[in-house]
Amino acid sequence: MNIKNKYFRFRILLVGALFIVFFALIAAKAIHLQIYRSPWLSQKASGQYQHSLTTSGKRGIIYDRNLRQMAVSIHVTSIAAYPPRLKETKVTAKVLANILNLDAVNIKRKLAANKPFVWIKRQTTAKETRAVKDLQIAGIDFVTEYNRFYPHTTLAAQALGFTGLDGAGLEGIEFYYNQHLKGANKNFTVFKDALGNKFSADYGPPANSRGHDLILTIDGNIQYITEKALEEAVDRYSALSALAIVMQPGTGAILSIAHYPLINPNTYTQFDKSLWRNRAVTDSFEPGSTMKIFSAAAALENGPTTAGSLFYCENGAYRIGKNVVHDIHKRGWLSLQQIVKYSSNIGAVKVGEKVGAKALYLTLRNFGFGRKTGIDFPAETSGRLSNYSQWSKMDTGAISFGHGVSVSAIQMVSAVSAIANDGILMKPYIVSQINQNDEPVKRFKPQKIRRAVSARTAKIVKNIMKTVITEGGTGVNAALDGYSVCGKTGTSRKLDETGQYSHNSHTASFIGFAPADKPEIAILVVVDEPKEKYYGGIVAAPVFKQIAQQTLNYLNVPPDNDTTKFRVFLVREANG
Repeated sequence: MNIKNKYFRFRILLVGALFIVFFALIAAKAIHLQIYRSPWLSQKASGQYQHSLTTSGKRGIIYDRNLRQMAVSIHVTSIAAYPPRLKETKVTAKVLANILNLDAVNIKRKLAANKPFVWIKRQTTAKETRAVKDLQIAGIDFVTEYNRFYPHTTLAAQALGFTGLDGAGLEGIEFYYNQHLKGANKNFTVFKDALGNKFSADYGPPANSRGHDLILTIDGNIQYITEKALEEAVDRYSALSALAIVMQPGTGAILSIAHYPLINPNTYTQFDKSLWRNRAVTDSFEPGSTMKIFSAAAALENGPTTAGSLFYCENGAYRIGKNVVHDIHKRGWLSLQQIVKYSSNIGAVKVGEKVGAKALYLTLRNFGFGRKTGIDFPAETSGRLSNYSQWSKMDTGAISFGHGVSVSAIQMVSAVSAIANDGILMKPYIVSQINQNDEPVKRFKPQKIRRAVSARTAKIVKNIMKTVITEGGTGVNAALDGYSVCGKTGTSRKLDETGQYSHNSHTASFIGFAPADKPEIAILVVVDEPKEKYYGGIVAAPVFKQIAQQTLNYLNVPPDNDTTKFRVFLVREANG
């Protein structure tokens, strides 16, 4: 009996000792976790029931000059997932792929990722969101975001640009003014209880989170007029594309900057990337005969030359070294005025020779060629105007009639606006005001860049440009009802892949302003590669007329006192 008692006592002591050892181990582990591993445990636990997100405040609105909304932000839903909480990832991926029109393999890869949070699809449609919600899948979440929306679809699309999924501007005004337009970022934490119900801490937009609003100088009505005219021209002449700018000569404000073909910034990914950019600012081209008005200005500004000064035009062919310059019509003596009116290449070469390379170069630089205008728009090109020290005799002649030099559309319309503005070159701009909560925080006023030529020279060039629209001139198709016009046609051959001038590809253009004596608008029209007929006087001048006539009527500009209308019955086609 004593032996049994001793045995039971030993077993009790042994079990007690084991309990003490195990308790000590548990206590030690608990102390270790609570004291030394507490931060790690807290982080691990929080990952199971909370997730941090970053949201942006609402992006600012873009208005046209009449306060018409051109770009706004609307609420949309994006679908996300918490992979650790998902069970049947293969089945879930397949179901979501069918509803969201996505690749099931890609979704499965996301759902199987070792991440606490993944995006499934950003900015889903209402139908997609509703269908996924009806599935009631644990671990699938719905996050409210903002989506950029352009209510007038294609109107001024290349000027406005567009934003990406994250709301940042990618092109155009949206990109250039992104820092002003974007809303303030805010970080917040989303919590989930044991049942997966979501609630948030400190959620809601931060104070003053909304971005600034922009008011453009663009007039939506004039923009529509311009785009419609370009569309008709491209269709009529089977051209590759066309662009046009309408500008206020006295201020530099852009009233329209249009392209065709158009794009819809709401669905920009469906369009070729080459159509995204604002080519009126980013691209350059050889201007052709429109450059002759600036060569004439150089002659008037730098020497004893008048509108009546005579130049011998060699009866249609003029040899310069190994090169021969031709005119369409054989002419002898022409005055400076007639050289511009009839668009004589040989006459322009003779003018350039008289002016000299240095004076011609400096005058063109004063008009802004070869340098950026400074317009508030991204990726502006400076064009190409090499230094006169590098010019050969042929280079001087070619530049005088618009070859061997490249310009942007915004440079060209700014330069002709300087002539309309009594010789003063203005800085072009496209945003007139930045607002916060309907109060202006910054206004942009007309800015003088420099005097390009004297007021006297500008006046003489204006009078010369008037004759281009009269009978016998190359721009008769630009004549308006009730308004006088100053203008110039341009036709240039494009360079082919070998660097040679093509006989089949041309750029047709027309530049001018109206009314002639008190200019309200300056307009440039450029049509790229029109088929069959390609002269600026035939292809681009009628587009100028359509835009100018409708715009002046829309702006209620009173007709000239002399309402005589040029009604010219052409025996032959006018060439530019």
